[in-house]
Amino acid sequence: MDALERLPIPLLEWFRDNARKLPWRDDPTPYHVWLSEIMLQQTRVAAVLGYYQRFLEEAPDVAALAALPEDRLMKLWQGLGYYSRARNLQKAARVIVEEYGGVFPSGYAAVRALPGVGDYTAGAICSIALGQAAPAVDGNVLRVYARLCGDNGDIATPQMKKKVTQDLEKIIPVDAPGTFNQALMELGATVCLPNGAPLCERCPVREFCAALAQGRIGELPVKMPKKPRRVEERTVWLIFHGDAVALRRRPGRGLLAGLWEFPNQLGDGPFPPEEGVSALSSEYAGQARHIFTHIEWQMTLRTVEAETAALPEGWVWAGRDQLEQKYAVPSAFEGALRLVRERWNGGM
Repeated sequence: MDALERLPIPLLEWFRDNARKLPWRDDPTPYHVWLSEIMLQQTRVAAVLGYYQRFLEEAPDVAALAALPEDRLMKLWQGLGYYSRARNLQKAARVIVEEYGGVFPSGYAAVRALPGVGDYTAGAICSIALGQAAPAVDGNVLRVYARLCGDNGDIATPQMKKKVTQDLEKIIPVDAPGTFNQALMELGATVCLPNGAPLCERCPVREFCAALAQGRIGELPVKMPKKPRRVEERTVWLIFHGDAVALRRRPGRGLLAGLWEFPNQLGDGPFPPEEGVSALSSEYAGQARHIFTHIEWQMTLRTVEAETAALPEGWVWAGRDQLEQKYAVPSAFEGALRLVRERWNGGM
């Protein structure tokens, strides 16, 4: 019997005793599983918990999500990043309302066809919420597989993902597919760790792990390095008039599409970044950095006292309550947001 065939029983027994208590596990409806999985993509569980609860308070079901105003949707998502995921959530919700009468589709192909739903998310929904024997292969699963089987395949390739999916289809328990998928992901998230040494002494399958037996834990999984990120130097302007700060909406397409931002420009450009703003003073306020998938912003922050309340088209003045409750400013500007809050709290 190979390692994969031996995997299910000890894995499920371990999960029964070690599963983390998470809100989407308490009531694993398709909507709850879907929402949690989209939020969890490239985000830690601890960071998602608060977002998940707040989101459900305003959008407790598919119909409510479909009806959310876009600005409110973006504000609820603020800080999670990858805002296209939130937009795809709403697109999919509207498909479900319009084509399925608000009832989540039950077939794998129909779930997979929803906007923003890939193989992994479809597998998670169909197995956890609908009891279907569909693997859910994420980074945690790929890492566990590579170490358990001693596989040298590059886990970033579609070919490797397809191979792992096909192999798991052969062993996934038909009477507990969702529990099996969650257990495999949990093992990767809490024991077979991605960064630093895995906790092999706690692993329920260490007795037949190829990487452990061969002394190759540090070598596996194989993943080709990413291309270097492009670095952009930007100047970010924190423009104040009385108790308000200026924001402008980003273009409707591209990076951070449609969100609100502090006015900024490439390089160490002069003020103003657009015609229609005049300044009484301008001061250096610090540095900030934000890393996207393919770009790194290195930002110089400058505070400006505006001469008048006049603003270019597409700009707004935001007071404290509006900034916190209404306008979705992405986490790329977290350093700037911190300076604005410090000023309003008397720290500047």
